[in-house]
Amino acid sequence: MELKGKKIGIAFCGSFCTFDKVFRELEHLKETGAEIYPIFSDAAKGIESRFGKPEDFLRRAEEIAGRKPILRIEEAEPIGPKGYLDILAIIPCTGNTAAKLANGITDTAVLMAAKAHLRNGKPLVIFISTNDGLGMNMKNIGTLLNTKNVYFVPFGQDDAVKKPNSLVADCGQIIATLEMALEGKQIQPLLA
Repeated sequence: MELKGKKIGIAFCGSFCTFDKVFRELEHLKETGAEIYPIFSDAAKGIESRFGKPEDFLRRAEEIAGRKPILRIEEAEPIGPKGYLDILAIIPCTGNTAAKLANGITDTAVLMAAKAHLRNGKPLVIFISTNDGLGMNMKNIGTLLNTKNVYFVPFGQDDAVKKPNSLVADCGQIIATLEMALEGKQIQPLLA
């Protein structure tokens, strides 16, 4: 499905090591003609890490999208009743956010956006990026894999030797995953 004119929410969580690649894919997404609505979790908007400063991430998202990011729960809540997004993607989705989403916890703008969006029966795409995906978080990933209207960007082990439980999605498959999810299909193969 063509993404031109589609209203796409892109929700950032605190897996900062993926941000550079994600922003490049966001630029490619913008080139398709999609309308981008950035959303930031508390961690993504507030933690400075070795990968950069939150104010730089917020500014870059705004420059690409052409609109200010959604930063607070009350700003994300109207996504449900107004139903203005065609699709929402949590890119990257940390293990913390995956666990909360799988267990119905809504304590950040990203989680409120996901809850509000799913209530409309529209697709939610997960770009998993977690150090414990094959450990404590596997049960949450399994729950989300079995949740209606939830789709995953293909993922695999990040570093099987040094971080055997770590999973990360394939940035190069974000756009194809969005296209398939808009058709109600999970892109395959799921495991990269």
